[in-house]
Amino acid sequence: FLKKAMRKHGCPDVFVTDLLGSYGAALKDIGLANRQETGRLLNNRAENSHLPFRRRERAMLRFRRMRSLQKFAAVHASVYNHFNQERSLSTRPNFKLNRAAALAEWRGLCAS
Repeated sequence: FLKKAMRKHGCPDVFVTDLLGSYGAALKDIGLANRQETGRLLNNRAENSHLPFRRRERAMLRFRRMRSLQKFAAVHASVYNHFNQERSLSTRPNFKLNRAAALAEWRGLCAS
């Protein structure tokens, strides 16, 4: 994957990774170990992009059976998608209107 991406986009000047040993081993295999930079705050952007995945992963640990996890995930996904409004993408009044409409629709679905 990395070799294909490097052919398409060119070789980056620096690879910012955490201290996980597999990164260094992979970069050594392709001959770019000297371009790896590791640091406490350098990898924040990459790590923060994984937060939603880590949150889901932590929730999954509470389930003992895969079937019960799948049941929960199916219901949770539809409810979460219904109520999750990207707050930063709209103004406050518009956000409140969308949330109120979603809640009214949800109450209508639960009542019937």
